[in-house]
Amino acid sequence: MNIQIKPELEEIIPAQIATGRYTNPEDVISKALKLLLESNMGRSYENIRVDLRGIPLDGYVILDRVINGGIEIVRVVSGYRNLESLFTESIDD
Repeated sequence: MNIQIKPELEEIIPAQIATGRYTNPEDVISKALKLLLESNMGRSYENIRVDLRGIPLDGYVILDRVINGGIEIVRVVSGYRNLESLFTESIDD
């Protein structure tokens, strides 16, 4: 399976590998997906968008939404960012 990742998301992968917690890109993606699937939790960010959820991971927030029985990762951002200011534009960009 080949997956295309937006450049801003792709930049996070080598940064996570550099921490020493992960050895390759597959480890980083696998960890993120396991967190999303195991929990179906995610904090609700309905104040930003009704279907938006987020899960903290190693200083980042993985923002996702449920679509067609699956999960779409919308953005991965630093946990220190003001999330509301990021979504003044459409998240479908």
